Amino acid sequence: SGWDDPRMPTISGLRRHGYTAESIRNFCENIGVAKANSVVDIAMLEHSIRQDLNFRAPRVMAVLRPLKLIIDNYPADLVEELPAENNPENPAMGTRKTPFSREIYIERDDFHENPPKKFFRLAPGSEVRLKHAYIIKCERVVKDEQTGGIIELHCTYDPATRSGSGSTRKVKGTLHWVSARHAIPAEVRLYSSLFTRENPDEEDDFKACINPDSCEALTSCLVEPGLAQAAAGSRYQFLRHGYFCVDPVDTTAHALVFNRIVSLRDTWAKIMKAEQMRK
Repeated sequence: SGWDDPRMPTISGLRRHGYTAESIRNFCENIGVAKANSVVDIAMLEHSIRQDLNFRAPRVMAVLRPLKLIIDNYPADLVEELPAENNPENPAMGTRKTPFSREIYIERDDFHENPPKKFFRLAPGSEVRLKHAYIIKCERVVKDEQTGGIIELHCTYDPATRSGSGSTRKVKGTLHWVSARHAIPAEVRLYSSLFTRENPDEEDDFKACINPDSCEALTSCLVEPGLAQAAAGSRYQFLRHGYFCVDPVDTTAHALVFNRIVSLRDTWAKIMKAEQMRK
């Protein structure tokens, strides 16, 4: 890895990671200039990029750890083009069409065979809404006979609950998904802190606190087909996952690679709100 590695605290590293010039400038303006060396909470930098991308990054659906789901009562040869907003924070960005079919993929973590309390995602016998689509109910779980691992889920859907149809049925959980027939494979790299200590300068040897798990590469991800021609460096919000950037170095015409810029959780905003409440 070099100076442009997304984990490196350099301008080139930040830019390859997906940070915009605007967010870096905003971060610098917020922290100001001090005469003495100081340490700034990284949550401030993350807050700057979230603020910048919230208004201009298109929303898309991506499944990072896929689990197949088959809708048994959905016509096998039917494909619907469902409308989806590109950014609810910026209606001027318009809408797109997302293909929906009998076989889809959801996040493996969105299903629990023995769900704990307040688990509002999918479980045997429970119902959820598929984003932009229908309400479904899990009817059956198929497992590997040797390992016991879950291979696929079989569900049914309520045709009267299509999003935008005026249906009054309500469920607590909403899941993102991709159509199995139309999804595009991608590698997704989840970056975390380069160091295991908040201030590595406090160590005699900063290399002793380098985080060996600072990058997790997921190679079996699936994204909606509209990302097939995503340009290098373009940025998106993966619903429920965070903001991601098309890696400008490793992405090719035949292999999409996304870097996670930042998750959706804004720690700094919570810190600032707590400070204001104390005042």
